[in-house]
Amino acid sequence: METGFPAADSRDDFARARRNAVLARLGARLRMREGDVDVLLPFDEVVGALGHRGEQHLGLQMVELDSIVGSVDRRTGFDRQFRPTSDLTRTRFERLALAVRKGQDLPPVELYRVGEVHFVRDGHHRVAVLRALGREVVSARVTLVRTAIGAGAELRLSDLPLKGHERLFFERVPLPASLRQRISLSAPDDWAHLAEGVEAWGYRRMQERAQFLDRPTVALEWFRDEYEPVLSMLREAGLHPGDGALDAQTYLRFAEDRYLVLRTHRWDDSVIERLALREPKVKRRD
Repeated sequence: METGFPAADSRDDFARARRNAVLARLGARLRMREGDVDVLLPFDEVVGALGHRGEQHLGLQMVELDSIVGSVDRRTGFDRQFRPTSDLTRTRFERLALAVRKGQDLPPVELYRVGEVHFVRDGHHRVAVLRALGREVVSARVTLVRTAIGAGAELRLSDLPLKGHERLFFERVPLPASLRQRISLSAPDDWAHLAEGVEAWGYRRMQERAQFLDRPTVALEWFRDEYEPVLSMLREAGLHPGDGALDAQTYLRFAEDRYLVLRTHRWDDSVIERLALREPKVKRRD
């Protein structure tokens, strides 16, 4: 509860935010959640995994505070929700909280935008104070960072190795942006195995035609002439779980088993029948 005295209330703001950070860590431990759920995302590591493709200054904008989940500096003293993780930030936090409570405007923060999320370049304490006071937006100078693959709002530190392999896959198999969302895998090695399979398929296609095909052409023809027809056959045979998010995983498992069983890359009804007897397991994503 507020006392009506800005100085006292600003001290309570910090104490409450600090307590909430501790309770969040305790709650995560009791629920046995992954340890990186509330970890502030490191800008350099995220952009490195996603693949830097350029930057563009967007100017002054109002940005939702919930979308700010990372920083260029990992030693900020805040968690992913910008709650203080130690008492080292107390003095500056309380000073800014007091200014806001007195009706003073804070300078715009500086943010990098990557996909759906934002990273603080300057203004960590301002973001923390505004979040603690229940504000929903902040005035920010935003720089858009273009990356090879996007970053969703649920991105976590532990996702970066998988994202890195996804980026490498689409460098090797450069599908059009409109088709990339149809390819999703849950294990880093699967991205490498699928890329090798596509490249091998492309090599066989070039041998059949006796002509060179560049990577974009191979990727598109593989998707159109191999990936989609095979998934259609597996659905008709009742061997696809029916979850579109599992398309790539289903294709990869059956393609690997096909070769182990038949030592051939052929697809027809007899192949499907033999694979149905094996019933390869498809790993589901959490």
